[in-house]
Amino acid sequence: MTIHIMSATLVPEKNETYITEFILLGLSSEFQPLLFVIFVLIYLFTLTGNTVIILIVSLDLHLHTPMYLFLRSLSLTEMLYTTVTVPRMLRDFLHKDKGISRASCAAQFYFFCCLGASECFILAFMAYDRYLAICHPLHYMTKMTKSKCLYISLGSWLTGLILPLANIIVVFRLPFCKSNIIDHFFCDILQVIHLACEETPPSTLLEIKLYVLVYTFLVIPLPFMLILLSYIGIFISVLKIRSAAGRNKAFSTCVSHMTSVSLFFGTATITYLRTEAINTSGGPKVWSLLFLVFVPMINPLIYSLRNNEVKKALQRLGQKHFLETIHN
Repeated sequence: MTIHIMSATLVPEKNETYITEFILLGLSSEFQPLLFVIFVLIYLFTLTGNTVIILIVSLDLHLHTPMYLFLRSLSLTEMLYTTVTVPRMLRDFLHKDKGISRASCAAQFYFFCCLGASECFILAFMAYDRYLAICHPLHYMTKMTKSKCLYISLGSWLTGLILPLANIIVVFRLPFCKSNIIDHFFCDILQVIHLACEETPPSTLLEIKLYVLVYTFLVIPLPFMLILLSYIGIFISVLKIRSAAGRNKAFSTCVSHMTSVSLFFGTATITYLRTEAINTSGGPKVWSLLFLVFVPMINPLIYSLRNNEVKKALQRLGQKHFLETIHN
């Protein structure tokens, strides 16, 4: 393994060395070129799949409904969410110098938090949309309009931009002098906090942990509880439907979203609310890969393969393009 020299600034009056650059260990393996090819293909597939979803929803007027407008926002968020971490990981596969400045590390973590929080909120509103559509169908079109969908999406992104600010400020103002090595493929707050100097006041560390706990609760358990409440209401309403065909039709509109929620919140919860037993043997990296890399790749498949409306829209756009090509 290559030995990295700590980049730091000396502070004479305290006789200590403070870190100005971190080293991302990444996914250490002797198969770096192979991993690079695999993750490049996954990243390109993720970008392509989510771009297709965005274009289909934008171009097909039949899909200008709240459910698909939220899906477009989700796809855009996941594209940006993946782009915050994966390109840097791909770069580190091919470079021996894995250094990242303190400012760049803070910026990467900030945008990771912003987009992750936004995705949680959008998934929660998608569940609420399904609740209104199934439980209050007569008032659905008045309670969930296109303009409200736009405001909700913008609100989710704006909230995502604001919430992580306190975490970023308190964590990256800390003096770091234990080590400059982050055993991860991106700047994750759990690893960064552990690099704080030993003389950091316990009250400061407690304050930081409180900030992180509050933030984590707001972006993971709270949206998940709202999703759970929405689906409890949906299940109660669906069970009241007498015909089996009616029940199946109602449930079919929720399957894709429930699958996406289970994958994203399941892996995110294990990653950030895990026990110490999961911290060993590269556990954090593996779980982070699942919700940062694989879930955004799988979501376009979930929403396209299991959704007849998306398939029909894709066929309509294909036929329209074919006819335009013939006429030209």
